[in-house]
Amino acid sequence: MTSLEGLDLTALDRHLTSVGIPRSGELHGEFISGGRSNLTFLVYDDASKWVLRRPPLHGLTPSAHDMAREYRVVAALEDGPVPVARAVTMRDDDSVLGAPFQMVEYVPGRVVRRADELTTLGGPEVISACVDALIKVLADLHAVDPDAVGLGDFGRPDGYLARRVRRWGSQWELVRLPDDPREADVQRLHSILAQSIPAQSRTSIVHGDYRIDNTILDAEDATVVRAVLDWEMSTLGDPLSDTALMCIYRDPIFGLVHAEAAWASEKIPAADELAHRYSLAAGQPLRHWDFYMALACFKLAIIAAGIDYRFRAGSGEAAAGQVGQAVAPLIAQGLSYVA
Repeated sequence: MTSLEGLDLTALDRHLTSVGIPRSGELHGEFISGGRSNLTFLVYDDASKWVLRRPPLHGLTPSAHDMAREYRVVAALEDGPVPVARAVTMRDDDSVLGAPFQMVEYVPGRVVRRADELTTLGGPEVISACVDALIKVLADLHAVDPDAVGLGDFGRPDGYLARRVRRWGSQWELVRLPDDPREADVQRLHSILAQSIPAQSRTSIVHGDYRIDNTILDAEDATVVRAVLDWEMSTLGDPLSDTALMCIYRDPIFGLVHAEAAWASEKIPAADELAHRYSLAAGQPLRHWDFYMALACFKLAIIAAGIDYRFRAGSGEAAAGQVGQAVAPLIAQGLSYVA
């Protein structure tokens, strides 16, 4: 049994045995990805496979609360209309791996991250049907009654939009450049958003980062979504904010934030078409849609500025060098919706 950095297989094996998880043969582990937040490992024995997520080894780490939230929402959504990996075990302290972790069943299938991988799904009709399936899953998530699945206290839905505007405005102050040439436009968009916050469309569970690469598609049929992944940003909020962010991810500018992102490919329907399909699938109007799209632009611009800030500070990935170029176009696009 060979452990990996951040994954003590001997300690994990003891934990699995103690909580009654069936085991067969030696426990193995493989590193899958690190991302910009949690580390992900494949863990398996002779009979079963699981996926384990834990905070990074160094730098900014999610709290145990973040691990617990992700695990809680996945466990709550089991056996419902939203496909998720079945929850297995979670610890919100460092007693097993030296950090909190959560583990779910492994879901076979394919994750499409890059634009060039879309061609493996099939032709335009298959890709369009895949998009329809993804949008239906998002609409199904927004239709789940939080109280009915035990998530009635999963967030503070009242004032959700106002808090989003304040949060990203405050975040800008932490990551802006000295004498930042983008300052005036950022402040202008922030001010317009703060003064035009609509009544919340409704309250639902929101994913917070929904796009094709945060899902697992069936290995043979790309129109079947096997699981939705990466619930770190999930909470109770306004479903149209979730939908608008999905639509902004389709913009080619997103390719500067995530290079060659599949969801920003021209093979994916344009943002307006995605919004229309969501409205039909959810049976909901898109009232005040320009506000939601402008807020999504603002959020993604500040996220890009944060990635650029860490890169300039020497703590970001080398590939993050171009991300700062996305900030000004995203702010300009946000202003085009509401100015």
